[in-house]
Amino acid sequence: MPLRPARRSAARRTSRTLAALAAMAVLLSLNMPDAGAVPPLGVTAGAIPDATADRVGPLFAGGLGGGHFCTAAVVRSDGRDVIATAAHCVGDPQNTFFAPGYRDGRAPHGLWRLTGAFVAPDWTDGQDPDADLAFATVVPVEGGQGPYVEDAVGGFPVAAEQPGDAAVTIVGYPSTEDAPLRCANTTALYSGTQRRIDCPDLSSGTSGSPWLVAGAVAGVLGGHEGGGTDPDVSYSAVMGDRAVELYREAAGED
Repeated sequence: MPLRPARRSAARRTSRTLAALAAMAVLLSLNMPDAGAVPPLGVTAGAIPDATADRVGPLFAGGLGGGHFCTAAVVRSDGRDVIATAAHCVGDPQNTFFAPGYRDGRAPHGLWRLTGAFVAPDWTDGQDPDADLAFATVVPVEGGQGPYVEDAVGGFPVAAEQPGDAAVTIVGYPSTEDAPLRCANTTALYSGTQRRIDCPDLSSGTSGSPWLVAGAVAGVLGGHEGGGTDPDVSYSAVMGDRAVELYREAAGED
């Protein structure tokens, strides 16, 4: 007789433990990313709205009604007002506008006007594809959340000198789309100064898109052939010492 209550008590404890474990599993599953939401390597799909996509946006000529033609991304800086893009995207900075997180005709984090562009002399003098990288400063035009774009959406760190076979994620806006696309793949060196990636459908408008390595900007879509004439193969100039100096100049670092 004395054993029966003990068995019932043990059974109740086991039942409560299993219930707690089941509840914990449900809670954990709610916080785990959906594996199906991330496309396989080398596949281009719509970028889900998240902190990464919020820091990337299209560049418009003259405002939201002017059509977007390139892509840019917010990078960290002391002034909290710097974006990175391709040098061939900033030929007319005073008439260029940036809309981070832009989707379906809306600019949820405001519209920002470029106030200046920082490009390497090799690009200014001869449009050297190895120097097809630019940084620019921006100010809010309308709807900006505070005076600094980095306060609104955060910013990516900048990471130069990445290995030739680095895994890269690209987020960018084709000129025919009103929402960003995403593709990730392992890269390869096309030359000592150019990196290439196989990602389909990164067509016109994706120039300037950030090449993210472990969440840091390690290049932008551009360089060789302006980023590539085949929409399935894209390029980026390798970020080296020149790019770091340019970034520090734009960021106001000593």
